[in-house]
Amino acid sequence: MAKAETRVLTAHVPVPLAEKVDQLAHRLERSRGWIMKQALSSWIVQEEERDRLTLEALADVDAGQVINHQAIQAWADSLGTDAPLSAPR
Repeated sequence: MAKAETRVLTAHVPVPLAEKVDQLAHRLERSRGWIMKQALSSWIVQEEERDRLTLEALADVDAGQVINHQAIQAWADSLGTDAPLSAPR
């Protein structure tokens, strides 16, 4: 199996964060590098999803698919009362 091409990235992190990474690596019996790759991969997936959802929301706004602020406020105000409104759509 061919080895994946890699590149070293360096970052200065606060000592308490580095210590947490070390503790986690020890507990999981994994290397510090493995922990960092997992964390970075997860963060990138999260940010890509956030970007996708933002673009989707902006497209909805451009298409006029929005909910009136007063409708949202009335719904929020009704929560916790004896007669909560259905969520606006």
